[in-house]
Amino acid sequence: MGTFFMHEKLTLKNGVRIVHEYMPHVRTASVGVWVGVGSRFETRMQSGAAHYIEHMLFKGTKTRTAAQLAGEMDAIGGQINAFTTREATCFYAKVLDSHLYTAIDLLCDMLFNSNFDPKDVANERGVIAEEIDMYDDAPDDMVAERMINKCFLSALGRPVLGTRNSLKKLDSDTLRGFMTEHYTAGRIVVAISGSFSAEHLDYIEAAFSPLEKSRKRKPRHTEYTSCFTLKRKAIEQNHICLGFPGLSTSDDSRYTMQILSTVLGGGMSSRLFQTVREQNGLCYSIYSFNASFSETGLFSIATALSQDTQERAIRLIMDELSKLRDKGITKVELDRAREQSKASVLMSLESTSSRMNRIGFGELALGGALSTEDVINRYDAVTCENVLALSNLVLNPEKMSFSAVGRVSPEDEYRRMVGM
Repeated sequence: MGTFFMHEKLTLKNGVRIVHEYMPHVRTASVGVWVGVGSRFETRMQSGAAHYIEHMLFKGTKTRTAAQLAGEMDAIGGQINAFTTREATCFYAKVLDSHLYTAIDLLCDMLFNSNFDPKDVANERGVIAEEIDMYDDAPDDMVAERMINKCFLSALGRPVLGTRNSLKKLDSDTLRGFMTEHYTAGRIVVAISGSFSAEHLDYIEAAFSPLEKSRKRKPRHTEYTSCFTLKRKAIEQNHICLGFPGLSTSDDSRYTMQILSTVLGGGMSSRLFQTVREQNGLCYSIYSFNASFSETGLFSIATALSQDTQERAIRLIMDELSKLRDKGITKVELDRAREQSKASVLMSLESTSSRMNRIGFGELALGGALSTEDVINRYDAVTCENVLALSNLVLNPEKMSFSAVGRVSPEDEYRRMVGM
């Protein structure tokens, strides 16, 4: 299969970790600053703070305005962006290797010297409110978000963006205080992949060494709880999610779970796509997905259906779940899903940003990313018996959750359809 590049790790005295993976024969580099804090670290009064801070770091520093930050990155043909999840925040850039110092300098300036000007905070509140409205207008996002909110009854279940009401309580001092409390050395991982030199690593080390050593505090432990939630919305289709207790980010069975999800709802050859769409024409899209967190998770099936087709489609979904629990999957399905998963891993090796994300997230969430060979070997080790056992563990009807958004039917009708 060939030789894969290996990533290395440097831990500074203050606890900041630098993971790096050199790739010969490329002319780009991707660098990301990962911070192990997301929305689940917020109090109810702080809801949305982590995501708000992500926005504010692009609004200007002591030496650069927001326009200058954007202009400098555009001037070198680079890409700079960020994202916030429930458990992490990442600020990242991808540039030609000749401009890597500029990218590192911009990210560090944003992280260490952002202004949090009250006027900018007020302006950005409106931007985030529009972002909330955008997701509220997307029923496929809403149906999943409502399920997560009801399945995880703590900060983990609250929306990453916060709410319009919680945003009103977040001002410059609150955001700066949250960042000071949580953006600490022990929670920071700097990941770099692609074309770079030892001098670039020295530059990163010098930039992050002044941070004070700190202790990491864990968020409140949360477990999956079954839920049933309906939301009336004047749209043409009913968007539906069925949920089950999933696996944590570090669970050893996560490779088996990926195979299970691929066979059930991972593509055009999956059981649900073939049965519900191709053979019966009851939907346009149907798929399964995993949401994994540090100590828990959610496995879900999502689709959109008309009032006329929803009952028949739901019954077909339930039949497929029953078949999976009773008989598992075939060797042909296992081999096909395994190759899909391995292909996804191997194809991502050609992208410096994908590799940066892999080693950065791996270090932050798992204490170290597995090598590509180890990942491939773990997929190769999955058996039909493993998938059958996991199907019976995860797809437990007694622990099922249900979420629907649209011109929904009464609750008792949906409970009858799924047997809850």
